[in-house]
Amino acid sequence: MSFPLLTATAVLPALGAVATAAVPAARRNVAKWLALLVSIGTFGLAAVVLARFDPGGSRYQLTESHSWIADFGVRYELGVDGIGVALIALTALLVPFVILAGWRDADALEESEPNRRWRPTQGFFALILMIEAMVILSFEATDVFLFYIFFEAMLIPLYFLIGGFGDRAHAQGEEQAAKQRSRAAVKFLLYNLAGGLVMLAAVVGLYVVTADQLGTGTFSLQQITQAHAAGDLNIATSTERLLFLGFFFAFAVKAPLWPLHTWLPGAMGESTAPVAVLITAVVDKVGTFAMLRFCLGLFPGASAWATPAILVLAVISIIYGALLAIAQRDIKRLIAYASISHFGFIILGIFAMTSQGQSGATLYMVNHGISTAALLLVAGFLISRRGSRLIADFGGVQKVAPLLAGTFLVGGLATLSLPGLAPFVSEFLVLVGTFSRYPVIGVLATIGIVLAALYVLVLYQRTMTGPVKDAIRTMPDLRMRELLVAGPLIALLIGLGVYPKPLTEIVDPAVKHTLSDVHKTDPKPEVAAQDVEAGK
Repeated sequence: MSFPLLTATAVLPALGAVATAAVPAARRNVAKWLALLVSIGTFGLAAVVLARFDPGGSRYQLTESHSWIADFGVRYELGVDGIGVALIALTALLVPFVILAGWRDADALEESEPNRRWRPTQGFFALILMIEAMVILSFEATDVFLFYIFFEAMLIPLYFLIGGFGDRAHAQGEEQAAKQRSRAAVKFLLYNLAGGLVMLAAVVGLYVVTADQLGTGTFSLQQITQAHAAGDLNIATSTERLLFLGFFFAFAVKAPLWPLHTWLPGAMGESTAPVAVLITAVVDKVGTFAMLRFCLGLFPGASAWATPAILVLAVISIIYGALLAIAQRDIKRLIAYASISHFGFIILGIFAMTSQGQSGATLYMVNHGISTAALLLVAGFLISRRGSRLIADFGGVQKVAPLLAGTFLVGGLATLSLPGLAPFVSEFLVLVGTFSRYPVIGVLATIGIVLAALYVLVLYQRTMTGPVKDAIRTMPDLRMRELLVAGPLIALLIGLGVYPKPLTEIVDPAVKHTLSDVHKTDPKPEVAAQDVEAGK
């Protein structure tokens, strides 16, 4: 029996979460170092998964399959394709930086109530590791029911991170801040639970359909897709569309896609910067990943049927998110609305149904994770120094903290997809792939590029340039721990922007499999009749 590498990659952070939570109250520094070491170990295992994955091999690799709830056809089935392995690597990469950036985020709670029974530091880092374990398992699961369990379970630790460890940079006072954190956490939970309940109904419906047509109910993604391909599973058109909508609704809430996005600005705004990175750079990717793996894989006919409407919603998300970002006065809410715009590009690429669009969408998931992490974490360092999230409270930062301003600028330029930085390739592929099949939609989506330049450059101008405000004059520059967070992320943005080939080689074969699921090929270029006659 081979070593269960995929299980180990998820189990290590889960065990680390339990061990971190069990550290004695007086040893909070031990809890921090333990969590950091576990996250680095998880990254090491993810690197092994990446190294052992063969892009030219079978679709799902490093597979594990064990009977779990045999009476209901539920199996513990894991496997990774190129898309999943890229997102596992992203998750394992970002969590150590999240832990380093949040090194002191629970200290204020420890100091304000030193005699409290619960241990904020241990709880904070344990919750982060538990989310990492659940996200990794979501990217690995090839059993629909197994995926659903972790898709929903990750909401609980995130709820406590938002509500219990939220941002303290409030002008209204701690009492009002606590109410806002609680409201944001409850809204996040209700929205995502509602999506999950709709998906659960669709999961049950899928089981009933497979039991009726295959003789035995199953949740196995591979078994269902193979039955589709062989003609053994023919779901009625109306049933397939209803099941697709149940899955898609849950994923669109998580993604988040307009108009199901309204939980995100509050959740990100009221979270600490590291938790906000977990939300938008890690957890939300599960929604777009699931669209590729489950919506397109399980319901190819319904996916094609819903594509025009989804493309319209994606374009609305792109433009709406960018316009709302321009109007924001709060730094983190601005980044939240920018992320809504970026997720619109990702969903646009997925449902463009072209190899360029879906490759671009997958690259966008990875590159958006890195760029948003860089911008948000540096913004968090900036906010913690000033004690305010309001853009108007800053000015002239680049004169007193040039390293902080410089890393903030690179993160912002990556967010607007500047050529030479990683997100540019992703956005370019999405637009090319969309334009080749839906030219009008592709042209409308480019409006988001112009608006992104506006909100990013205006944000930098208002916070970093101009006269130095009195409250900024003594602001310290980035410290060593903060440089260890920002430096590698900036290097990755530049490296993947200049040379994205290692990532595209992993992703492209998986995209071809996804397109084959929906029976799509890239549109052939049109050649004018006179050019053919002229022999051109």
